[in-house]
Amino acid sequence: MAFFDIDGYEPVWLSGLGTVRGAHGDRLRGLVGRRLQRVHLTWFVHEDAWLEDAPVVVDFGDERLEITHFKFDDLSLTWNTIDPYGKPEWFYGDEEDTPLAWRHDTSPELSSLEGQILQDVELLECVTRDMADGMVALGFVFPHGRFTVFNALDENGLEFTEPDPSYRRHSLVR
Repeated sequence: MAFFDIDGYEPVWLSGLGTVRGAHGDRLRGLVGRRLQRVHLTWFVHEDAWLEDAPVVVDFGDERLEITHFKFDDLSLTWNTIDPYGKPEWFYGDEEDTPLAWRHDTSPELSSLEGQILQDVELLECVTRDMADGMVALGFVFPHGRFTVFNALDENGLEFTEPDPSYRRHSLVR
């Protein structure tokens, strides 16, 4: 069975800045200069709520990056395995009363970034002295805004402001 019954998606867990940069740095850098199409979130249809445990799909047209955080510092970055356009709704698990759907229109902050050209991708390394130390988040910088996908304690979180000082910023274009 696929992760959250998402056809074709199997996360590949990595931990630590060096590991993430080594596995995906060049490809992430290759997104710079591309136009953001949409950011897709997995949505509980009946509850009208985001399923934060499922991947965040950042769609640049010919490249789709799939981001999932797990536990305290596990991060999966996969590429082009999820088609958020092909299946309007599906059921998760054995419960036929739990329909899920891909949504791209739930966040005004994300919608305002659609159509903008990506200027930078930042690997944001948490440098605290607690269980989050070493966790890696991804920051996407645009001419008129930004968003970060971070580990919100065993699930994805989204922020739309400059990173907190507890992150060490590692630009992939500088």
